[in-house]
Amino acid sequence: MFSSVPFYRGDPIYSLFEEYEKDPRKHKVSLSIGVYCDEDGRVPYMQAVKAAEDEIARNLGARPYLPMEGMRAFRTAAQHLLFGATQEAVKSGRIATIQSVGATGAVRVGAEFLRVNLNTDTAWISDFTWETHLDIFEASGYKVSRYPYYDARTGGVDFGAFCACLDKLPSGSVVVLHACAHNPTGAELSNDEWTKVAELMVRRGLIPFLDMAYQGFSKSLEEDAFAIRALTDAGASFLVANSFSKNFALYGERMGALSVVCPDVAQAENVLGQLKAAARRTYSSPPTHGARIIEKVLTTPALNASWQSELESMRERIMTMRHALHDALALKIGAERVNYLLVQSGMFSFTGLAPAQIDMLRNEFGVYLVNTGRICLAGLTSKNVEYVANAMAHVIEHVKP
Repeated sequence: MFSSVPFYRGDPIYSLFEEYEKDPRKHKVSLSIGVYCDEDGRVPYMQAVKAAEDEIARNLGARPYLPMEGMRAFRTAAQHLLFGATQEAVKSGRIATIQSVGATGAVRVGAEFLRVNLNTDTAWISDFTWETHLDIFEASGYKVSRYPYYDARTGGVDFGAFCACLDKLPSGSVVVLHACAHNPTGAELSNDEWTKVAELMVRRGLIPFLDMAYQGFSKSLEEDAFAIRALTDAGASFLVANSFSKNFALYGERMGALSVVCPDVAQAENVLGQLKAAARRTYSSPPTHGARIIEKVLTTPALNASWQSELESMRERIMTMRHALHDALALKIGAERVNYLLVQSGMFSFTGLAPAQIDMLRNEFGVYLVNTGRICLAGLTSKNVEYVANAMAHVIEHVKP
């Protein structure tokens, strides 16, 4: 019956991590998968999360299905974190928010919602981007094209080419944007540039679809939400998928949200209904435990303060590793060849390494990067950063791109 089913070669990032896990070398280093690890190379169990779980455990009870849209208190807390509790759009009730199965689930539900209800069939994603964006929108029935974004000369954003492309897109085009900590490049728009992009989006009648998987890992929780608030202030109607996997280190709970900013309350109510319908035919209803944890942390002042402090320490550790790698490489091959590390921000940087160089890093040194050249800086520690710098310098000097 299943003889015609083709072989699945696996997701390139997960498959690479599986290969890393099998590698017996003690000095191996994983810089591939986008997971935050501490100085000991372990995913942290955040103290605020532990305290919330301890309290929840003391009051366990029945766990019926959540509504299709998810837990109300969680959804409200998510809106306040993204948009700000005093934002007019929040207070007036014109944002429709559902709890989702991770931000990945939010992107899929949002893509389906737009295709079914707005009859959209064209999506634009950045060159480069998280490749699952391509998979999700193609699987949802879209024709996917790329807009220029990354500037290899500077390691930043080619803002002129980016805006010129957006200015020519047909009205109603879906434009997928990274709200902060761009994956895989680490190249970000400035606040002034986001303000200009928001105005351009509204003027051209485009549909912004923001993916924010790393809030708190670039500048701060508040500053990383600037793009969302700039679009709201500009009067845009748009979608935001956000993840709690990274900033709560709750990867396995698959916690996310999808928010749609609407022109008025009546439209928001209709949108929420259609988001519920899309969720029902996808996964029916979201999980309970992770929502309880996040809601409790976000709404309990002491836990919220503890969480924000620990998240800031995580962000600072990534920044320290970014500077340590830059400084070590600068001594070996010259600062001008690695200054991109200081231009970019967040968990990732785009090294520009070629496939042959990446292969040698893995085969000869046990340093694992994805084949795009993206490096996850959270995999670096004070114990391995010099080793990684030596390995990178060697392949840059001895292997032709």
